Amino acid sequence: MSRPGQADIAALLRSLVEGGVEFIVVGGAAAVLHGAPVTTLDLDIVLRADDENLSRLHQTLSKLDAIVREPGDRRLRPTLQHLRASGQLNLTTRLGPLDSFRELHDGRDFEDLLPASVNLADGELTIRVIDLHTLIEIKSATSRAKDRLVVPILLALIDSEQ
Repeated sequence: MSRPGQADIAALLRSLVEGGVEFIVVGGAAAVLHGAPVTTLDLDIVLRADDENLSRLHQTLSKLDAIVREPGDRRLRPTLQHLRASGQLNLTTRLGPLDSFRELHDGRDFEDLLPASVNLADGELTIRVIDLHTLIEIKSATSRAKDRLVVPILLALIDSEQ
């Protein structure tokens, strides 16, 4: 099965919401959802790490034909053990790349990020997204040039809201 190199963010979000998965959108997709004129190749999410939620995610990933994204071509299916592990799990699905985190690089997990998130709705779906101020803080703290380049765009979004 051919897998797209760029995520269909709307379809992935719909699948996660319909699967009852609790998550917060972070990364480039959060910037896009806030209206930043940027592109992203994947959907980054921070998961609520309880067993019930991880089980719902596992079922959803199975429906999406998810495999672990790795240099080899072993086509490893994510297991509940993978989902329970700390850190980042890079996956590819029939809807494109999906990266799930138990916690961010600074140690913040779902519960820590919950107060710094907002609900965004498009009429059909309501999803939880990291707020702009926290997204700027996260992007500013990384050493990746692509993250730092988006910070001025996010700051301009905040200025335009005021």
